[in-house]
Amino acid sequence: MRLKPGRPKLADYQQYFDLGVAPDDASVTVTWAGVTTLLIRDGSSAVMTDGFFSRPSLFNVGLRKLSPSLPRIDAALTRLGVYHLDAVLTVHTHFDHAMDSVVVAERTGAALVGGTSTANIGHALPANQRIVADPGTPIPLGAYDITLFEGDHCPPDRYPGEITAPVMPPVRASAYRCGEAWSTLVHHRLSDRRLLVVGSAGFVTGALAGQRADVVYLGIGQLGLQPESYFEDYWQETVRTVGARRVVLIHWDDFFRPLDQPLRALPYAGDDLDVSMRILRRLAAADGVSLHLPTLWQPTDPWDSVGVVDHSRGPGRT
Repeated sequence: MRLKPGRPKLADYQQYFDLGVAPDDASVTVTWAGVTTLLIRDGSSAVMTDGFFSRPSLFNVGLRKLSPSLPRIDAALTRLGVYHLDAVLTVHTHFDHAMDSVVVAERTGAALVGGTSTANIGHALPANQRIVADPGTPIPLGAYDITLFEGDHCPPDRYPGEITAPVMPPVRASAYRCGEAWSTLVHHRLSDRRLLVVGSAGFVTGALAGQRADVVYLGIGQLGLQPESYFEDYWQETVRTVGARRVVLIHWDDFFRPLDQPLRALPYAGDDLDVSMRILRRLAAADGVSLHLPTLWQPTDPWDSVGVVDHSRGPGRT
């Protein structure tokens, strides 16, 4: 952590919250619900990444044992109109991603998909609700083919390593070790729309070679603390590799703040959204890629035609 006080102002980036509400005839929609939780659905079939809604305070994370908040989970699922999911896909198994995933799977009948660390979080689920992915192999789930590719966590990883035994809340945050980090390719078979979700701002060189996706939901947690060369490599190994034309930035919000309060960026002590926006704006402009920030709870069609933001202007420079 750094000693720099304060946090970035989201008002400086209002021009990037420009993805409109999905039209009624959209074949597939994506709804962001904070951090790297995304609801992807086509009206009859749906999958969700992470499903993290509890968002315990920093005080509780640091000093107390954690358990999923059932009222917050239920309130979020109700607001999203989610009663059934085909799958919950964990991007890795830190608490701010996977802590609520088992409850979401129980509530919705979803298969819990990830690595062996995810399976150890979901140990109480029936065996047919736990899927340990084979990296690079598509898994048919509902209307989608889901493929997990090896990824990495953005440095530093405060709780590295795999989860090797069942996790039984309440537990300390450190029990939720990172486990396997994934880049998740979601292919909607009927529309042939492809979406890549990179939940952690990390990468494995060459892991996504030969894949394609028009849209990337790109995790940027802790990215603002990295050198510019890391940004270049991260962008190359994700956005450029899959040929995306649109990037939506996720994992920039303060996940210690509940979802019924206005969103704010992570503090400078743990990240720097201003740096991330400055560098990513340049990379996007150079490649002709449209760059966006998602609006909480709003279903959108990220494949729909959206005007490209002029990345060369606007506040937030550092």
